[in-house]
Amino acid sequence: MSQGLDWTRDGAQWPHREFSSFVRAAGLQWHVQRFAGPPDGPCLVLLHGTGASTHSWRDLAPLLTQRFEVVAMDLPGHAFTGMPPGGVGSPQLSLPGMARAVHGLLQKLAISPAMLVGHSAGAAVAVRMCLDGLAKPRSVLGLNAALMPLGGLAGQVFSPVAKLMASTPFVPRLFAWHAREPAVLQRLLQSTGSTLDAEGTALYQRLVANPGHAAGALGMMANWDLPALWRDLPALAVPLDLVVGERDRTVPPEQATRAMARLSPELNAKYIQLDRLGHLAHEEQPDTVARLIFERFDARA
Repeated sequence: MSQGLDWTRDGAQWPHREFSSFVRAAGLQWHVQRFAGPPDGPCLVLLHGTGASTHSWRDLAPLLTQRFEVVAMDLPGHAFTGMPPGGVGSPQLSLPGMARAVHGLLQKLAISPAMLVGHSAGAAVAVRMCLDGLAKPRSVLGLNAALMPLGGLAGQVFSPVAKLMASTPFVPRLFAWHAREPAVLQRLLQSTGSTLDAEGTALYQRLVANPGHAAGALGMMANWDLPALWRDLPALAVPLDLVVGERDRTVPPEQATRAMARLSPELNAKYIQLDRLGHLAHEEQPDTVARLIFERFDARA
């Protein structure tokens, strides 16, 4: 299997490199970023989506330190965190497995988060952690949360096809080679409904052009089990708020509406729409998202 990004080479100019460290936990070598907040302030954990990394929080994380200690990590197989033993077929790339892996990391760091903020598939990890008793935060906030399984024929064929692609060594290399073309990345970003600045675009270019990172993202998609999460969603006992970008083309906003209908009314879940923003809303307007996080955390006091 192709290697992931190299910290000496690829991480030389990585956002907030000075806050990075590497931690061994749950059988993995993790890339972690920790940002100090106010003395005795609560801890907030950021969980990125499929194919992303800590870089996606580069502008949001510093804003959150006004109120929180902030912890972010590259999820298994992504960017500078190693691929789990067993590669793309590893149980640690499944949703429950990734939830347990993140829990193991937080235990190693002696962190008990007061709030989990997850983007896209990262929100699914956060919800799975709460359902499985692996985290007991005050609240969870999902940014364009991917909680709903694909329906119809797509749902029946997507996971097997992704698993086949991820397990075939030349496919991640071919994808990464193809993604080196700026026009290819531009089409990928346009498909999110978001508009990024030059730095954000360059960072995603570095990620998608790496075969190891591509394999991790494909492996994550191949092992995902959203039908079980969707089935278990009514049992969620931790308050959940869902923030959606009006222009999100990756996770349609109506999915959040359907997810809220499955939640217990006692959670008093909040649906918040961000006009003119897409799937990467937290990268487009980090100040807006920071304000919402503060508001929802206070509302759950």
